[in-house]
Amino acid sequence: MEHSAMGLWIFAYGSLLSNPGFEYDEKIIGFIKHYRRVFDLACIDHRGTPDFPARTCTLEEEKEAVCWGVAYSVKGGLEKERAILQYLERRECEYDLKVYTDFYREGEDSPTLTGVMLFISTPDEETNKYYLGPASVENMASQIAEATGPCGNNRDYLFHLEKALFDIGHEDSSVIELANEVRKVLGRRKRRICKCGNVACNSMISTTQMYLMGNSQVTQ
Repeated sequence: MEHSAMGLWIFAYGSLLSNPGFEYDEKIIGFIKHYRRVFDLACIDHRGTPDFPARTCTLEEEKEAVCWGVAYSVKGGLEKERAILQYLERRECEYDLKVYTDFYREGEDSPTLTGVMLFISTPDEETNKYYLGPASVENMASQIAEATGPCGNNRDYLFHLEKALFDIGHEDSSVIELANEVRKVLGRRKRRICKCGNVACNSMISTTQMYLMGNSQVTQ
């Protein structure tokens, strides 16, 4: 059954899954059609810098794809909706498009919600300065393992996303593959430090071990 169109509905597929950063009235697990996650977007002010950008998640159109996430409902009038939109536009400043689409619950053929808003980016290096374009899993993992910014490091962004998708019961194989490759990079870094006999070896091991465990149960 389709939900009421009253209020604002926001689809979360990346960092908003684990850290929405705003008060919401309802959360529904589900998916949108014809989009898939890609790590093609530069972040230069949160998890990276202009000199060494992070790679963060956006969506790419693909006919047969589905993308799982959650829809957040915001009610309480236009003033509250406007304030949350302003917050999201500042936070998601690298995303240059707001898209409105249908949202589905598992097992339902008809949309549960229509007109759900999400932020995505234009996949064009000429018109979108934040678009990095595709890269191999190995190259993306190396960049994600190293990048850091005012809000933390890039690898935590990825591991939090991996855990958030696990928590809603809909893991993304591409996220798992990339996260595991980042763990390999961190493991090689740990071994290099230990071979050098660096006195920082013990502290490095304890930090890195968090990222080498299973599905990376890293807390926010």
